[in-house]
Amino acid sequence: MKTVIIVQARMGSTRLPGKVMKKIVGIPLIGVILKRLKKTKQADKIIVATSNNKNNKILLEYLKKIKASYFCGSENDVLDRFYKAANKYKAKIIVRVTADCPLVDVKIIDDFVKKFKKNKPDYLSNTWHLPSTYPDGFDLEVFSYDLLKNAQKKANKFQRRNGGVVVSYLRNNTNSFNSVNISSPIKQLPRYRLTVDEEVDLRLVRKIYENFNPNIYFGFREVIKFAKKNKKLFQINLNIKENEGSNLDKGQKLWKRANAIILGGNSLLSKNPNLFLPNKWPTYYSKSKGCKIWDLNNKLYTDMSLMGVGTNILGYCNSEVDKAVKKVIEKGNLTTLNCPEEVYLAEKLLSMHPWAGKVKFARTGGEANAIAIRIARSASGRENIAFCGYHGWHDWYLAANLKDENSLDKHLMPGLNPLGVPSNLRNISFGFQYNDISQLKKLVNQKNIGVIIMEVSRSTKPNIKFLKQIRNLATKKNIVLIFDECSSGFRQSFGGIHKLININPDMAMFGKALGNGYAITAVLGKDSIMDSAEKSFISSTFWSERVGPVAALKTLEIMEREKSWKRITDLGEKVFLIWKKLSKKHNLNIEISGLPSLAKFSFKSKNSQAYKTYLTQEMLKRNFLASNGVYLSIAHDEKILSRYSSHLDEIFYKISECEKGNLNIFDILKYPVSFSPFGRLN
Repeated sequence: MKTVIIVQARMGSTRLPGKVMKKIVGIPLIGVILKRLKKTKQADKIIVATSNNKNNKILLEYLKKIKASYFCGSENDVLDRFYKAANKYKAKIIVRVTADCPLVDVKIIDDFVKKFKKNKPDYLSNTWHLPSTYPDGFDLEVFSYDLLKNAQKKANKFQRRNGGVVVSYLRNNTNSFNSVNISSPIKQLPRYRLTVDEEVDLRLVRKIYENFNPNIYFGFREVIKFAKKNKKLFQINLNIKENEGSNLDKGQKLWKRANAIILGGNSLLSKNPNLFLPNKWPTYYSKSKGCKIWDLNNKLYTDMSLMGVGTNILGYCNSEVDKAVKKVIEKGNLTTLNCPEEVYLAEKLLSMHPWAGKVKFARTGGEANAIAIRIARSASGRENIAFCGYHGWHDWYLAANLKDENSLDKHLMPGLNPLGVPSNLRNISFGFQYNDISQLKKLVNQKNIGVIIMEVSRSTKPNIKFLKQIRNLATKKNIVLIFDECSSGFRQSFGGIHKLININPDMAMFGKALGNGYAITAVLGKDSIMDSAEKSFISSTFWSERVGPVAALKTLEIMEREKSWKRITDLGEKVFLIWKKLSKKHNLNIEISGLPSLAKFSFKSKNSQAYKTYLTQEMLKRNFLASNGVYLSIAHDEKILSRYSSHLDEIFYKISECEKGNLNIFDILKYPVSFSPFGRLN
């Protein structure tokens, strides 16, 4: 009865790609496993079963180097791969080991094989009756070739793809075989996670091996003894559920990977999936077009949410913009010399804003705000800033919370921690509320304000009287007035909202929609203001790349031709009507705010955040990315709004039933409540 240990391994793990070649005490994980398995006294052969996917090339090269036996089979049909590997090596008794279990104990294997030979079951394991008394990572199965052959004949498509090989088939056919389950010899063990599925798992296993190094042949009992002495170390990965990977799709697995290695999980807070639907929001995309997005599972969604956080007024992958960008990329994106397109873009923007005399380009809104503040301070000769709205992540802005931790609550997010901001910036920036001119006047009189920076409008229509009062105050006190139109620019007019109300600032910033998804921002200012910064230093290599200006020029051309600001405003007014009509129909109390083209509403209820999360949950089922806010584009149309309205009607009905007490929102909400998003002032 030939006994073969088959190690299931491949490079294509979604949660931790290439984990089988990650090094532990200087040896690839798969190499450590094979070294430990060579100590077996009961197995006749040890092989690695992998797939014929090209990504496994590095694994195969290593196996050849160490002269290990292997078999390459189907990438997707795991059962077929396993069956053919067993056939090739004429196995009659099969021991299945997975490459995510680098602590596999050969003594346990030999003990299990002895029991299998003595009792002659079809199947023997330590995980059959869940929950297992062995820690996750010491999973082991021994089964007969005949059982594997039977599974190969009868398993369905899902069971064939499942990494559990025989187990997935057996759990639906419990009466067709004889099984034995073996419990841990150490009773009442606390929960330990000793498998390797994620980066944090790998860290723990490395710590274990480092403890025993140079001995790599320690066993189960030694690991448990070490764990009991180092309880804190063994808790670092306990938040991961056992066999969690089988319930996660590609996007969710990638998000877990990201959280282990990227600060904050991603680069933009607004795209954090926990703001939408924790544990379910698609998070990552594979491609996009118009207002459609495909996730990593190739599922298609209509985007009725952020549309690139307001960047894509012309829709995703606008063919004209992309064509212009591809054309210049072929000629070189960044060289020793300057690109001429930045001159053409500067001329275009200044022709749209005749009050301004000079331009400075950057690539992000935060950069544009920082540049504007530097220039404005140099012009006014005073450091202190009065601000209204959101203006980025830089020290000068977060410094407002040094003196009062609640200063930014109505501008950005409640309770924002200014950790890392120098304490000597405590008295340089001061927030004022929209429509409160007396508060601003008080700041100007008491704080030696040299710069006023504000969003012209976000959650309310621009208050012309208030803005005129600010303009007059700034002029009278020789204060530089900056309008931050990074978000509002090009959504209500061809340029900025200040053009609609005929109130000119001293400086203005534009971004987001300017390049229709390509990175480009612009700081415009009066000659006298901009020239004051000539002796300062404001410079960055990648502000001189070519893609941004080219994309902006083509985007402005299309906007002007299509009158995009009018189209998205008209659609936004229709969205307002949908919300008003449905909230009235279902007797829901909601508050609508924002510009029509970046509209938002909120439920006026103690369960508002839960309702918002439920809305996202239900719209995802209907293939819509949606929350309580919508950035519109010219790729949206009335047909999409009609479908959106129909789906929202059903969802509002359920929410109204919760408000009446006929339903409990936490019974129908299947995922955690989303985190509170930005709480903007205006």
